[in-house]
Amino acid sequence: MAVHDSAIGPRGRAAPTTLSAVTTPDADYATYIAGLPRVLSGAASLFRDAEGRLLLVEPNYREGWALPGGTVESETGEGPRQAARRETAEEIGLDVAPGRLLAVDWVRGPGRPPIVAYLYDGGVLTADQLAAIRIQEDELLSWRLVAPADLDGFLLGTLGGRVRAALEVLASGSGTVELEDGEPAGRVGEST
Repeated sequence: MAVHDSAIGPRGRAAPTTLSAVTTPDADYATYIAGLPRVLSGAASLFRDAEGRLLLVEPNYREGWALPGGTVESETGEGPRQAARRETAEEIGLDVAPGRLLAVDWVRGPGRPPIVAYLYDGGVLTADQLAAIRIQEDELLSWRLVAPADLDGFLLGTLGGRVRAALEVLASGSGTVELEDGEPAGRVGEST
């Protein structure tokens, strides 16, 4: 039985494990890790103006609109909150610390691993902040403010459900919502 310093159970007793590959940083462990399923992660911020309209960006590499955000660069040690801030600065030129986590969405897709999408409250932008927006022309064509009632014409796929769920969290003051494919967890695939 292999025991590692970090495998300490209750009352300081060694927690038994039979997988030495899990506790030993060697070639077997690297093989074990390489064989695990992959998950991608992304993070975005939900910004509003004083009228409650949402800030959307228009990517040049796909159909539909999006929120400022992107891929979490986990290989560099970046976390979702850091990614949301970095991506906002890169895409629209605003360095705004994300607020509370509004939604986490497990998003399945063909031809790729699932994505865990983190959506943070970006807050209400001032007129000066809106005037300071400068888009990243390598990835974006434009930005605009859109009323919540008009989102369906802009947000494709699961993003619309994620944004609507986040708006509900903001309106109700409730906690973070867990989603699967843009729907509250537990509803996906359920028959009615």
